[in-house]
Amino acid sequence: MQEFTPGAVLVLVALPQELDAALLGAHATVCYTGVGKVNAAYATAQALRKHAPQLVINFGSAGRVAPCPPGLVEVASVLQRDMNAEPLAPRGATPFQEGGHTLHSGFEGVVCGTGDSFVTAPDPWFETRGVQLVDMELYAVASVCARQNVAWRAFKFVSDDANAESANDWQANVRRGEVLFVDWFLRESARARAL
Repeated sequence: MQEFTPGAVLVLVALPQELDAALLGAHATVCYTGVGKVNAAYATAQALRKHAPQLVINFGSAGRVAPCPPGLVEVASVLQRDMNAEPLAPRGATPFQEGGHTLHSGFEGVVCGTGDSFVTAPDPWFETRGVQLVDMELYAVASVCARQNVAWRAFKFVSDDANAESANDWQANVRRGEVLFVDWFLRESARARAL
């Protein structure tokens, strides 16, 4: 895959606690976005302008709100779980915005709902939209990439079950996803170089 040539891949992560940039070596540029949609959108736009990547990969932790595989999972699509402008538009849809309100990576995987809140309780809306994981940055990253015509992929480590214990579980598990993501990334990068 040409996308995995040095300088062509930009990995966006919310926090250094989730990924040590040095572990990817020269195979990718790693930028930290900070937490939340506003920080992620701003950092993504700045990073695209500075690095002009062919591919953006968002990696980070996520809470599980419906059955999905444990560990590291790829995201197929993402929507905004906290955009609620009813009655101007249904929940999840930005009023007066043309185009779809669910963004698709083009890869198989789970459905992620992004919002500026740390989920600790069930929300029936998740089930109606097929949301399996929740995070706080991916929709913003994917939206900026889509507007700039840059391919994106996303990998999330299931760090907690989005319940009353989420904060403690996240603290205990946040570093565990790093090993899985780095292993996947280095294998994919080596495979691409061998083609």
